[in-house]
Amino acid sequence: MKNRIIAALTAAAFICISLSGCAAASKEPMTYTDTVFDTVVSITVYDSTDQEILDECKSMCQKYDAMFSATNPDSEISRINQAGGNPVEVSSETATLIKKGLYYGKLSNGAFDITIGKVSSLWNFKAENPSVPDSAAIASALEHVDYQKVLVSGNTVTMQDSQAAIDLGAIAKGYIADRLKDYLEEEGIRHANINLGGNVQTIGGKPDGSAFNIGIQEPFSESGIPLTSVKIKDQSIVTSGTYQRYFEKDGTIYHHILDPKTGYPCQNGLSSVTIITDSSLTADALSTTCFVLGPEDGLKLVNQLDNVDAVFIDSENEITYSTNFMK
Repeated sequence: MKNRIIAALTAAAFICISLSGCAAASKEPMTYTDTVFDTVVSITVYDSTDQEILDECKSMCQKYDAMFSATNPDSEISRINQAGGNPVEVSSETATLIKKGLYYGKLSNGAFDITIGKVSSLWNFKAENPSVPDSAAIASALEHVDYQKVLVSGNTVTMQDSQAAIDLGAIAKGYIADRLKDYLEEEGIRHANINLGGNVQTIGGKPDGSAFNIGIQEPFSESGIPLTSVKIKDQSIVTSGTYQRYFEKDGTIYHHILDPKTGYPCQNGLSSVTIITDSSLTADALSTTCFVLGPEDGLKLVNQLDNVDAVFIDSENEITYSTNFMK
């Protein structure tokens, strides 16, 4: 894939993850940092000193958080989930994002399913003492997981299953990162790094012409030293991993990547899947999709797609790259 080099890292070789803006620049970079989308976000602009640009980025993040959150009772997603199957008029952006989610549901034959909401609401990974949900509750929630029962007509969304619930957590940050990139480019920005909780979208490269060096974390490592890294320009890189949100009970790790067919965290030997491509939404959706599909089917899907590369890391920290990765 264009403008990218893969390199195994050692502590000495690891220069920086691009978010730090370690390259020399003619202007001091501006950075907006906040906690939105239930994660830490950081947007760094290297070629402008206009604070109003970052202020608008902040407003956009807050707007989308209010629109797409499944836990905010006033969000458009919550209005759909609370409508009892009645049609709900939403913004064109929410309708577009839902349609994108349905597309990846069809592409993956349900491995990616935005109607996972009833199931995901049972798993509280942020609780002080998290627990495994009751098996009967999971079985009941699974009866309402079926992306094919979501209808979108114009900006009207109808849930054919009145008890189903949409959760866009596996795709929303990618969409938002793409919109932030669009806005910054419209403002003439040519060097920037958008990091929405590990969902990274770059604009161009660093001001000195070099690429951004993005580390891929070693799963469950406490050292903070990445297992490998990717150099990118004007692309997005997104990782879905078991180590990002999890808890341990009776010697078993329960992570946040749920299988829509079982209602439980995927157990397929994978620790993380990283996708590199031009669109952050695509990378976001495919990182989850390929993780749920597993190492064989996930790799098969990626190898069928143009301009998409992937890094699969298994539970033994063995790395597998997609076919076109080095081309």
